Amino acid sequence: MSAARPAPDARDARLTAGAPHSGGARRRASGESRLFYLYFFFRPRAMRTNPLAAVRNLGILAHVDAGKTTVTERILFATGTTHKRGEVHDGTTVTDFDPQERDRGITIFAAAVSCAWDGHRINLIDTPGHVDFADEVERSLRVLDGAVAVFDAIAGVEPQSESVWRQADRHGVPRLAFVNKMDRAGAVLDDAVASVRERLHPAPLAVQLPIGTEDTFTGVVDLLRMRALTWNDEGEANPAAPVPDDLRAEAARRRMLLEEAVADLFPGALEEFCDTGALRHRDAHRRPAGPDPQR
Repeated sequence: MSAARPAPDARDARLTAGAPHSGGARRRASGESRLFYLYFFFRPRAMRTNPLAAVRNLGILAHVDAGKTTVTERILFATGTTHKRGEVHDGTTVTDFDPQERDRGITIFAAAVSCAWDGHRINLIDTPGHVDFADEVERSLRVLDGAVAVFDAIAGVEPQSESVWRQADRHGVPRLAFVNKMDRAGAVLDDAVASVRERLHPAPLAVQLPIGTEDTFTGVVDLLRMRALTWNDEGEANPAAPVPDDLRAEAARRRMLLEEAVADLFPGALEEFCDTGALRHRDAHRRPAGPDPQR
């Protein structure tokens, strides 16, 4: 399915969703109607019977031009929801459906799309990054279970990055940070992480290590499973591989820092770490207990 395909009519939406929706055709010209079509038309059949406990609402937050819409498009492609990568500069993205958004190459309206992953239905909400549309972000944050904060690897934290981070703080939304554009000249992961730490004041824990820099950036080391994740020239994922020899020592060092931090955050994890020298994989995915949701 091409991301540039026009929205289906009301009958197509009902057939695709497997459920009727009265009044959809009457509201077709409104933004609400277009969100309805986005939500149902791109919903895979496997997600239609998910119980509420298996549904997650995740927002994509960032400063304008940090690449959050592109990140959303890659998530949809990687999960099999779309069969073509949408590009902002081509006007073929799923979430930037409004003509003004496609002409300007920016997100103006928050848009919700769904994908399936690991037995869960993920409702992704792509939010605007421009300060003029901060109200769209505020409305979206009220329904989020979590958010992905996208940062430019070169610029680090930018003005609107701080604004949306504070908005998420007010709503108590847990976040993970995604450092984007690692293939650009001047991109340094540690500098971007330091910017997040110094300007937003969380205690970020790196769970990936880049393989290569700038033009030679070809993948990442997954520090949770200690494996290399790379891709080919077409952007397709290669099978997981062992950690490269030249990164093995650095990956082990960062893995130890991650384990020590996780052991300090979770009740009972410290004792396990002291006894075995390692943590169970699932402990690194859990949300920390206690009053500080940013750690």
